[in-house]
Amino acid sequence: MKTSFFGLEVAVRGLYTSRRQLDITGHNITNVNTPGYSRQVGIQQASTPLSIPTGAGMLGTGSDVIGISRIRDEFLDFKFWSENDDYGEWETKATLMAELEAIFDEPSDSGMNKVFDDFYSALQELSKDPSNESIRALVKQTGIAVARYFNSIANNLNKVRSDCNNAIKIKVEEVNSYARQIRDLNEQIYKAELNGNVANDLRDERTELVNKLSKIIDIEVTEVIVNNQGKEEKRFQVVAGGSFLVNHFDSYELEVYQNEEGMYDIRWTSSKNQFIPKSGEIKGYLDVRDGTGSKGEYTGVPYYINKMNEFARTFAKAFNEGIMKDGTKLYTGHAGGVGLDGTEGIRFFTYDGKSSEEFMADGYDAYDKITAFNISISADINDDPRKIAAALPNGEAGNNENIRELLNTRRDNRMFAEGAPEDFMKALVAALGIDSQYAKKLSSNQNTIINQIENRRLSVSGVSIDEEVANLVKFQHSYNAAAKMVSVMDEIYEITIHRLGVGGR
Repeated sequence: MKTSFFGLEVAVRGLYTSRRQLDITGHNITNVNTPGYSRQVGIQQASTPLSIPTGAGMLGTGSDVIGISRIRDEFLDFKFWSENDDYGEWETKATLMAELEAIFDEPSDSGMNKVFDDFYSALQELSKDPSNESIRALVKQTGIAVARYFNSIANNLNKVRSDCNNAIKIKVEEVNSYARQIRDLNEQIYKAELNGNVANDLRDERTELVNKLSKIIDIEVTEVIVNNQGKEEKRFQVVAGGSFLVNHFDSYELEVYQNEEGMYDIRWTSSKNQFIPKSGEIKGYLDVRDGTGSKGEYTGVPYYINKMNEFARTFAKAFNEGIMKDGTKLYTGHAGGVGLDGTEGIRFFTYDGKSSEEFMADGYDAYDKITAFNISISADINDDPRKIAAALPNGEAGNNENIRELLNTRRDNRMFAEGAPEDFMKALVAALGIDSQYAKKLSSNQNTIINQIENRRLSVSGVSIDEEVANLVKFQHSYNAAAKMVSVMDEIYEITIHRLGVGGR
């Protein structure tokens, strides 16, 4: 007499199915905090039934887990990538513009108003006693402070520009690294899925890399199906700037090279074609580094350097020569006055510490060479404060008439197109504040959009501990029930085979 173990096989299948579901649930729970992880679900179905020979129907054979599904909404992924590059760009700009605001630090006890107030206060004191050499030394020191204020602003602006330049190189290296990793994952995923499985964890890892890449540069991501010798294959592609960054098993690198200005530009390593990002962190660094604010360009560091250069040379010319921005000569200027030692034609401000004679070798064109980087007091004043021209010619010795004229330049709204020196700086700082607030606003808006999309992604793909614990209990019960079924079937077979004495006869 033959003994059937069919019932035991059904019970064992129940054990295997429940165990597999418990493994999947445990995998979800342990990855609840893993970035980019997608919740996985076992695809369970009834196994193939058997036909009963008597024609009474079909007998079920239990259940199987036929696959493990990765819960993911690809549309939300593409939506996230299309918005993440704008967020990367404006977040970068907002951070850098905040740095520029900190450099100008207006109003403050160390800003332009304080430096100029100290300088003109010293001139005011000198007007009371033009022959006082200690006050002349004070005017010299406050004049040096004015020049150093310009120098400091310019050098700090240039440092931000240099930092942007270095950041571009670092970001390009990150892009290449992500491209290589995506390429390697493409190959691993391809091999893992040759037998029809889905490499869920590897796909999650690749998606997370694309998330990071999409913040640096604008990309287009596609997974196309191609026919390879009669067999359909999936090929993952990443396009940047109209060219492949990743094409299935191949990746293409970017490189930086120095332009005429000594700054880094970007090109494709193989073709040497220039790469110009439309958005992303690299775009943010490029705009702040290179933006002149003219012809539609972003108002970046060069714009503010140019404005400070304009401020330095216009102020120096007005103070030295009495000539305003529009070319009108309104004052005698420091060069038209007389020092305590009787010297005339001395310029108070020059560049690189040049003497008045060296500075004026090119006439008024010399003022075009003054920048915020190099403005200084003249070697004449630095060596001998007695040469500060407090007096006007043809007056009594030690008169203060020229100093009184120079004091008027502090509030003269004809010095700049924007008005007085204070008005110029107010307009510049206000423009910077507007640019910074605009960048912060767009960064905040994009962050809100990104968070909304991410929340939607998490609602689909994220692991819920409560849900997984409920599944854990459910599959534990089903495992225990299957184990109980095994125990019952074992008891049945024990009675059938041994106690009835039918086994082995």
